[in-house]
Amino acid sequence: MLARGWVAALVLAMGTLAGCGPTTFVIGLSPGDQRLKKTVVAEDGRSGGPQVAIIDIDGLIINAERRGLLRAGENPVATLQEKLNAAAADTRVAAVILRINSPGGTVTASDVMFREVERFGRRSGKPVVALMMDVAASGGYYVALAADDIVAHPTTITGSVGVILQTISVQPALARIGVQTDAITSGPNKDAGSPLSTMTPEQRATLQAMVDDFYGRFVDRVALARPGIDASDLATVTDGRVVSGEAAAGLGMVDAVGDLYVALDRAADLAGVASADLVVYHRPLKYVASPYAAGPGPAAGATQVNLAQINLDAGVPASLPAGAYYLWTAP
Repeated sequence: MLARGWVAALVLAMGTLAGCGPTTFVIGLSPGDQRLKKTVVAEDGRSGGPQVAIIDIDGLIINAERRGLLRAGENPVATLQEKLNAAAADTRVAAVILRINSPGGTVTASDVMFREVERFGRRSGKPVVALMMDVAASGGYYVALAADDIVAHPTTITGSVGVILQTISVQPALARIGVQTDAITSGPNKDAGSPLSTMTPEQRATLQAMVDDFYGRFVDRVALARPGIDASDLATVTDGRVVSGEAAAGLGMVDAVGDLYVALDRAADLAGVASADLVVYHRPLKYVASPYAAGPGPAAGATQVNLAQINLDAGVPASLPAGAYYLWTAP
C-alpha cells in the first residue's frame, strides 16, 4: 500500500508540474562507477586460458546518444572505442569478434568505426573477426570491412553498398494553397535540397558529385578489403543491392558462412590459440549469462520491421538527422 501511495504521489506531481513548463524526471538505479566490466559467457573448460571478446554493433550507426523513454542511451561510436580500448589493454584477450546487427548509418560515423577497428588491429596486434547477424548492410558492411575475417549467417542480409542523401520538397504543395517561399541566400547552392524550394539541375549536380565521392570511397574499401571478389562481380556487389549471407560468400564478400562458434574458431586460429573463453564487456548491473544476451538489445527509439517473417531491430528512427548515409531500410 505504501508503494502504491508513492506512485500515486509521483503521478500527481508530474501532472501538476507539467503545466508549469518543461519538467525532467530521472528515475533509475545505477552505480556511480560506470566503467566496463568483463563477464565470461562461454568457457572452453580451462581456467586462466586465452579469451575472445565479443563486441556488439547494434542498430543505427550514428555519432550521438540514442535515448529512449525512461532510459539513457549510449553513443555507439564512443561505446565501440571504449570496448576496443578495453580489449587492447586486456592481456587475457587474444582476439575480438565484432558482432554486427546494423542497417548502417551516417557516412562519417561508419567511417569512424571502420578506422577505430583498423587502428585497434594495428596497435594491439590482435585479430578481429566480424560476425554478421540479421542485418549487416551498407554502413554495417562498411565497418565489417575493417576486420581480418568476415563470417555471415546464411540468413544474414548484407550488401547495400551505396550512399543515400534523401531530400524532400513541399514547394509544389505550398504553391497549390497559395503559399510562396522566398529564400535570401549568399549563393545559388546555399538552399540546395531545402524542402521549401525545388532543386535546380545545377544544385542536383553539386549534391550528386558529393554522393559519388562518398560512394567511391565505399567501393574502394570493398575492393581493397575483399580481393577475393572477382573484378567482373565488383560492379554487381557495389550497385546497392542486398544479398543473403550465403550469396555473399559465393561473391567473395565474406570469408565463411556460419555462426558464433564458427567465428570463435576462426578468431582462435588467427590468434594462434587452440581454444578460448568467450567474454563480453558490459556496464555494471547488466545481467549477462549467455553470449546471445551480450548485445545492448533494441536501440532506443528503434522501429520493429517485419520482413519475410524476420524481425529486424532496424534501430532507425522515423526522422533521421540531415546528412549522407550508408544505410539500408526495408521497403
